[in-house]
Amino acid sequence: MSSTHHVSANGAKLSVSIDGAASLPWLVVSNSLATDHSLWNPQLATLTRIRRVVRYDTRGHGKSSSPDGPYDFAMLCGDVIAIMDDLGISSADVLGLSLGGMTVLGLCLDHADRVNRAICCCARADFPPPMISAWDDRIGMVKAGGMQTVVDGTLGRWFTETAKHMQPDIVEHAREMILGTSLNGYCGCAEALKGLDYRRRLPDLVKPILYVAGQYDAAASPEAMRDMAGATSNARFALIPDAAHMANLENATRFNTVIHDFLTAKS
Repeated sequence: MSSTHHVSANGAKLSVSIDGAASLPWLVVSNSLATDHSLWNPQLATLTRIRRVVRYDTRGHGKSSSPDGPYDFAMLCGDVIAIMDDLGISSADVLGLSLGGMTVLGLCLDHADRVNRAICCCARADFPPPMISAWDDRIGMVKAGGMQTVVDGTLGRWFTETAKHMQPDIVEHAREMILGTSLNGYCGCAEALKGLDYRRRLPDLVKPILYVAGQYDAAASPEAMRDMAGATSNARFALIPDAAHMANLENATRFNTVIHDFLTAKS
């Protein structure tokens, strides 16, 4: 059974969708920058067999409102807690990709009592100065010319050339999500990314967590994510072959298997 409603949180109105049987444990999923909750469409059938799934549009994305930024990860994590409070969820598994994966890290570190198991996909725990400078460049481009100025570069980072030729439907869906992102949402969340600083705190992360990397992801490389897993006490690592940054879209079959197996594994 599916339902949709809005939750007020920290000056934003967040669009929330719930799918799956009420008898199942909760799973909250968080989307990447410049996408919306439909990012998880290829996972929904798999996940709703084992979890009651809460998908939401990050502030400034999809059907959620777009308050003025900048945003930070304390705010983005607070949005998740507000959704959980509104739904009466004391604790849940959490899954996120890219910006959503970083939000998952923040939830594990700052709201550990609300997290059961965690899955951090295609995400970093910090950014070196050159990557922070790149975010400044993208913010400037978007403010000057709108979201269309970053579409091609973003798709180039998100997908392999094979996907662009063999799976044009998923690339077109991604293009539509990028163009549908508000300027406030993109720039506000990009400012949050510039302040990302979770790497030094990973030894404090004690929740069971799975780090998932795309084989050809340059933004959150397998090497960077293996390092994150090595710094975390109760961590596993999985590599999704034949995929870049949007591993859940480009190789959904393997991604779904990895996620399912982690969520159903005995502790």
